[in-house]
Amino acid sequence: MCTVLRHRLPATLAVLALLVSAGCGVADEPADEPASAESAAVGEPWYDEITSADADGAAGGADGPCPLPVTFPVAEGWQAETIEVDPTTAEDPELAAEMAAIMTLRGGATVRCEVGRGPGGGFLRVWTTEQGVTPRAALDAFLADTSLEQATEAQFRDLTVDDLTGVEATWVSQNSLDEVNRGWGAAVSANGQALLFVTNESVFTDHSDMLPVYRLAVQGVRTAG
Repeated sequence: MCTVLRHRLPATLAVLALLVSAGCGVADEPADEPASAESAAVGEPWYDEITSADADGAAGGADGPCPLPVTFPVAEGWQAETIEVDPTTAEDPELAAEMAAIMTLRGGATVRCEVGRGPGGGFLRVWTTEQGVTPRAALDAFLADTSLEQATEAQFRDLTVDDLTGVEATWVSQNSLDEVNRGWGAAVSANGQALLFVTNESVFTDHSDMLPVYRLAVQGVRTAG
């Protein structure tokens, strides 16, 4: 019996959990639309009229859930957990490593944290890049990666939160099951690397479920320390 995550397995990594335990084009637009109350975009695609959820705890930093160079608030009823995948303990480490790469790597970014509330509830993921990658470059590469889904109709706008600057994007995604969802993501620069906060809806959720959690985290992100 092997442990693949520190606490629990995120919903989208369930396939990898079974594997380990059993052995087994983006439309580019300039970021020239600042995200601010004065330029709130009501309705699709940004839904700025949807406000942040209430906070109940925080994640990130050196000592909290999901060690990161930033901290961010976690919505009431949701939990943040570190994603740790160890395919070397599987009966077929090579196959497990391939599955892990597909599910935890995207566009040069590595998933570090998941904020969720249980099976089927959708989740918010935090990804990090290598040093020296700008927020816009990180989002561009993330959306250009088609290993799990095809992202189209991407729109971008500048983002400033406290002392952090970056970019926010929204797009339409379609996966191999032909499920179509709208996604949102924000990338900021901290400690010389880009951090991406990305929504992942499930078939049981929509933007009214995920956006309050996403908005809380992004609007409350702060440099750790």
